[in-house]
Amino acid sequence: MNLMKCNLMLGALLSTVFGGLLMLQLASWTAPTHLKPPSPRIFSKKFEWQAQTPHLLDLAYLQSYSFLINHPDKCEGPRAAPFLLMLVMTKPQDVGIRQVIRQTWGNETLVPGVVIHRLFVVGLPQPLFAQELQTLLDEEDREHGDLLQVGFLDTYHNLTLKVLTALEWMAQYCPTAHYVLKVDTDVFLNPSYLVQKILWPNRSRQLDFITGHILSSTNPERRQGHKWYMPPELYSHDKYPDYCAGPGYVMSGSLALRILTVAQRFKAIHVEDVFVGLCLKELGVKPTPAPPNTFLIFGRKYDHCAFHRLVLVHHFQPQELLQIWPDFLTSNGACPSV
Repeated sequence: MNLMKCNLMLGALLSTVFGGLLMLQLASWTAPTHLKPPSPRIFSKKFEWQAQTPHLLDLAYLQSYSFLINHPDKCEGPRAAPFLLMLVMTKPQDVGIRQVIRQTWGNETLVPGVVIHRLFVVGLPQPLFAQELQTLLDEEDREHGDLLQVGFLDTYHNLTLKVLTALEWMAQYCPTAHYVLKVDTDVFLNPSYLVQKILWPNRSRQLDFITGHILSSTNPERRQGHKWYMPPELYSHDKYPDYCAGPGYVMSGSLALRILTVAQRFKAIHVEDVFVGLCLKELGVKPTPAPPNTFLIFGRKYDHCAFHRLVLVHHFQPQELLQIWPDFLTSNGACPSV
């Protein structure tokens, strides 16, 4: 095992251990929803209201959340107008996981001849350990220059706001991106297949385009306490519109901009992928089916040839990525034609 791989595995392990300790601490102490993290450098009175975690029925996309760590020049210079902008949703404490992604599927140079930009989108740390985590985030960004921190608490219920604010960044600082990928950290991603077989860089740009694992006619979860609980007061219909599953979906830059134009017409329901589906329905846009079994949301055991013929596999942990990535990068010439 080479030194780089050892360092990556150590980083992932430390991230997991630190995250576990953080969760144990948080489990024993519940902060009031109005309490803001106590970092004096960025959490001034100006941001106090933004650090709240609103009730499910009060979520709103206000188009006024601040970027506390920002790279406004990311899409300028010789690598302007990226073909693909990767927006990776990640937690503040996932330092090691982000490093694994940088060295595997998040490598911006992985697809020759195609400009890819990557940003890890994070919110504010929880009040406990906020100053320590913020210091780590600042140091990490100074080294890598790829964090985008938004001005509200990083919680699951704020995920819709997190995605919309990341798209707002794209609208402000990278509006000429051809395609935008929203992706979580617990996945295997094959950028080459995504670019060459789904997005086709040598063809005309697809405009009202979004694809992933499409879910149709799903029922809202009405059991209180469930992760995806949907109060009838927030969404009263019996079925959701068609939408692409949250672990990873890709859309045209033009459609991302259109989604922002209608996002304020709805409560920013916390089930982020469903919310995007509501925006698509409002726009009269249906998701485009991807080649069958290329976006897998239920996991799959690694197979060299099979993984070269798909885009994404959910429930893939960083330790697994480190184990399979060197093999995945070897030639697939012996595999059936992709």
